[in-house]
Amino acid sequence: MLALDVLLFDLDLTAVAIVLLKVLVVFVVGLVGTMLMVWFERKVIAFMQNRVGPNKAGPKGLLQTLADGIKLFFKEDLIPEKSSRFVFKLAPYLAFVPAFTVWAVIPLGGNFAGGRDGTVELFGRQTTLQLADPPVGVLLLLALSSIAVYGIMLAGWSSGSKYPLLGSVRASAQMVSYEAALGLSLAAVILVSGTLSTNGIVTAQSGLANWHVVATGVVPFIVFLIAATAELNRPPFDLVEAEQELVGGFNTEYSSIRFALFFLAEFMNTITMSGVIVTLFFGGPQPIKVFGNEDVLSFLGPLSGTVWLLLKVLVFLYVYVWFRATLPRLRYDQLMNLGWKLMIPLALGWFMLLAAFRVFDRDGWNWFNKLAYVGVPGFIVIGGGAWLLSKASKVSARNREREGAMF
Repeated sequence: MLALDVLLFDLDLTAVAIVLLKVLVVFVVGLVGTMLMVWFERKVIAFMQNRVGPNKAGPKGLLQTLADGIKLFFKEDLIPEKSSRFVFKLAPYLAFVPAFTVWAVIPLGGNFAGGRDGTVELFGRQTTLQLADPPVGVLLLLALSSIAVYGIMLAGWSSGSKYPLLGSVRASAQMVSYEAALGLSLAAVILVSGTLSTNGIVTAQSGLANWHVVATGVVPFIVFLIAATAELNRPPFDLVEAEQELVGGFNTEYSSIRFALFFLAEFMNTITMSGVIVTLFFGGPQPIKVFGNEDVLSFLGPLSGTVWLLLKVLVFLYVYVWFRATLPRLRYDQLMNLGWKLMIPLALGWFMLLAAFRVFDRDGWNWFNKLAYVGVPGFIVIGGGAWLLSKASKVSARNREREGAMF
């Protein structure tokens, strides 16, 4: 019933059919997209490493992911004797389902050219190409991303083994730590757009100059990208997969289809987070003005916005694969230091600077006054704080090295 808020007409059988169609599209696109993402990642990494990659199952290896899924489905489903059986079975779904649900509030297309709000005509009815547009859509994104932490933590705890427990505690601490920086960078987007609605955020980004990656000053986007990568347990933050330290992490005791759900959740979350980044910072389905043309893909009709969204998401999917193929894994202390000592202070300081600019915008100050009385002092304070924090961290590290290990 949450999806009915995007229908701009009375409830009848046609309205219900449109909602069910949207649910089906989100579900099917999510599953097929995940399967293609696994293939895409393996082929791109193979290209970067001068290998062939999957090439046997189907044309160009397209069906390799399907073959792997069938293999996992028919493997023996093992449940440890000392595990908490109900929680052990529930945990994979807590990791997998939120990745799908986030797509419910992401605009998948629509007519946003010329400052429009994305409304299109579908079966003679005016609606938007997203499953739901609640007034607090951004908060729903944060809530759903937080649920995945429970899936990982409960998976390790319920296994009845110390190795998965240690892996889940470490993964959960990583995800929680970076959620703070992610939330602060997201607050900058809310401040600039003035709305919590995902459709409203996309509508506010008409034109390249209004994209939030520009309007927020780039820094929140960089913080969000790094924090999202860490929260996804993607390289170089994939400490969950540090087999030389953890045996196999929180999913050590899982097999068959339950292991496959964790595997799919990782890749589905990559697609989902790429969609979120595009929606928040790069205009979502907003067209890119080329050679003075508002929308060079306007001949596609209602699908124009969907194609723009897909092209932008593909860019970030490639970036994530690029990260995996090139960057070395961070140590855990480096991971936590980056999150707590750099990302969170930077995101908070930048948010306060943006808030000050908004206050003086409301009072009608010109750019020179804002730069002189807000920008320069703000940069000095942020730079000075970063320098003091860096010095304090070095002194602390030197003292720990001198005193030696506590245990």
